[in-house]
Amino acid sequence: MRIGVDIMGGDFAPEKTIHGAILAFNELSNNEHIVLIGNKKSILKELLHHKVDENQFEIVDVSQVIEMGEHPTRAFKQKPDSSIAKGFELLGNGEIDGFASAGNTGAMFVGGFYTVKAISGVIRPCISTILPKENGSVGVLLDVGANADCKPDVLYQFGILGSLFAEFVCGVKNPKVGLLNLGEEKTKGNLLTQATYSMMEGTDDFNFIGNIESRDIFSEKGDVIVCDGFTGNIVLKQAEAFYNLITKRGIEDDYFNRFNYENYGGTPILGLNKSVIIGHGISNEIAIKNMIILTKDVVESKLIEKIKETLS
Repeated sequence: MRIGVDIMGGDFAPEKTIHGAILAFNELSNNEHIVLIGNKKSILKELLHHKVDENQFEIVDVSQVIEMGEHPTRAFKQKPDSSIAKGFELLGNGEIDGFASAGNTGAMFVGGFYTVKAISGVIRPCISTILPKENGSVGVLLDVGANADCKPDVLYQFGILGSLFAEFVCGVKNPKVGLLNLGEEKTKGNLLTQATYSMMEGTDDFNFIGNIESRDIFSEKGDVIVCDGFTGNIVLKQAEAFYNLITKRGIEDDYFNRFNYENYGGTPILGLNKSVIIGHGISNEIAIKNMIILTKDVVESKLIEKIKETLS
């Protein structure tokens, strides 16, 4: 297995991305290799700083960087020798099995659409987030920002994608899929959620359990929570804000510590033909390490193949 990592992506690149790659290297097996994609001079400097042999990694030199604030489509087209564009080129050619970046999220989506493309039958690829459950397990919330406006068939498909991700990557058996709504009754909600409920009710594609209210998303009631990207992003940012408040107040709690984004590293773009993982822009070395390990887990789980089989 060969995992490509955008070394120039993220607020603390290349120092933290290199350090994270080193930490990940120490946890991978001999047949799992990391390909560092970035400015070779900067990469060698950081490897030397950490006293690491450069031969432990394959280095792909690039001359351009897509900055966090750049327009995704324009930057991807105008910077073909950027670390993101080069990573997708390698991924599309089959030279790497998965590609991970904490860089410009929009550019990662654009790269996915232009190069590896969406799986046949996928209406809209999406992104999810891991939900720490009170009972020690994890759940999945999707979409959390890629698709602000959705139609019922899109949300229905999110149920399929989220269920497969929860089962084969997160290890949740027969995941319970719920539709995020303002009440549990099937008649509650707006036109979108009511129409989506009608589509999901009685489906054999996943284990639909009905509507779920936001107060229950961290309980064991549901394993996969489906919503549009506008709603999901608000929920995600609110959870992040709550965790930050707890941290600032010096409160130590094992459960709330699981809300730390560093623990998860990133999330796959669900629905693409190849394994693409996006990380948080403020990722430190621990988050980068976990982003690389997650990439390995997604490739290893054969999630892409399982999505293709289900949709066919």
